[in-house]
Amino acid sequence: MSLSTSLSIRKICAFQEDVREDQRVLAQPFKHVIVAAVIRNPWAGRGFVEDLKPVVGEIAPQLGQLLATHAVGIMGGADKVQAFGKAAAVGLGGDYEHANALIHTVLFGDPCRQAINGSAWMVGNQKVAPTGLTLELPMAHKDDAKNQNYYHTIPIFIPDAPRADEIVVAVGMASGTRPNARL
Repeated sequence: MSLSTSLSIRKICAFQEDVREDQRVLAQPFKHVIVAAVIRNPWAGRGFVEDLKPVVGEIAPQLGQLLATHAVGIMGGADKVQAFGKAAAVGLGGDYEHANALIHTVLFGDPCRQAINGSAWMVGNQKVAPTGLTLELPMAHKDDAKNQNYYHTIPIFIPDAPRADEIVVAVGMASGTRPNARL
């Protein structure tokens, strides 16, 4: 996949956790993964930008596909994914809407859903944050967003991001319900 000139990625971070025990030994390990891209904020230094849609239309689909493909690879295939979610954080030089605009659109979500053969809307979270943020990424079932046993949140920490002119955009995936779910 060739990336547009508006999409400048400083780095991609991947986080994986395999939980084998949580109050008791789990029948199967619970795996969750987050893949995050630290990108240059395409609106940084431009003051208030009225229409974010042209840039969103150009880079949101690329980000969704890139992050979802990477996460599915770490999970071991789309058939291993039962839950997913998204999150973004814009640096202090940006606008809350910059983070929101990139992830809360079907242009971002559709490639993620397609990568895991899912049908539900992705739950998400965004914020304005200083460098060294802790970003909380919520998850829900890939087909049934109302199934509460799949609700959980994964915190991630990227020590040097987002810089003031950056946005962290992340996709998370999980292998099943949260450990010991019983609702």
